[in-house]
Amino acid sequence: MALHVIVGAGPVGTATARLLAERGERVRVVTRRGTGPAHPAIERIAADAADAGRLTALTQGAAALYNCANPAYHRWPTDWPPLAAALLTAAERTGAVLATVGNLYGYGPVDAPMAEATPLASTGTKGRVRNRMWADALAAHQAGRARITEVRGSDYVGAEGTSLAMMVLPRVLAGQRVFLPVDWDAPHSWTYIPDVARTLVAAATDERAWGRAWHVPSAPAVSMRDLAGRAAALVGAPAPRLIRMPYPMLWVAGLANPFARELRETAYQFDRPYVLDSTAATATLGVEATPLDRVVKETVAALRG
Repeated sequence: MALHVIVGAGPVGTATARLLAERGERVRVVTRRGTGPAHPAIERIAADAADAGRLTALTQGAAALYNCANPAYHRWPTDWPPLAAALLTAAERTGAVLATVGNLYGYGPVDAPMAEATPLASTGTKGRVRNRMWADALAAHQAGRARITEVRGSDYVGAEGTSLAMMVLPRVLAGQRVFLPVDWDAPHSWTYIPDVARTLVAAATDERAWGRAWHVPSAPAVSMRDLAGRAAALVGAPAPRLIRMPYPMLWVAGLANPFARELRETAYQFDRPYVLDSTAATATLGVEATPLDRVVKETVAALRG
């Protein structure tokens, strides 16, 4: 049994820990409060992962170190740099593969499906933070100091997800009106949380994946209206009542609400087609996207539960 160290116990960290434990691997989950899923093969450790010395000690002997952390949205510029540096340092010192859960922010606004070769052209604060993290890790890999990989998904759907879709679906299932700054009919890629975990583990344990980023296999893009309609139909809820909020209202909301303020930077993701090309991971790593109907069914079951 190999040891796998996971930093973060959010939806992806938890799904990754459970996947590895069920495969018979030893798993160590590191969070500030020692939280994480309960399983005989999972050890939960309370530690500050930004402490490079402590994290290195916890990673000794591990096959892989998984970055599944996610600082508060508005604190990315201050919290990510020391945390990312500690993770990379631990990987360099121990030889564990550093497998990071990334996202699509680094690409910025796009007018075509995003592939791994799409330029990392973001000018936004959060996109620049993620791009700096990736550049540092890639430089360490190319210099022979570390073995690294990254997986990037679109907006998450699934139990405990926190994407915009997971804000919308509970209101749709309750028959309530939804008022957001969204083009409800633009095609959008949705990434299932268990598929993120499967891709992350595949990339961490297959040397063909090291030294580059991979897009998480995701079902063909559908609009938010389509996604909401499928969820409503499963439970016999009324047809979704989806209303587009004018962007100036989002801007005003951000004056008092930090989360709304941060959404200004990424509002472009929902005002045009936002499509992920994930064919490379399926072809090389053998990971296939969970069919969307199954994703919606399991997500609805989790929400109702």
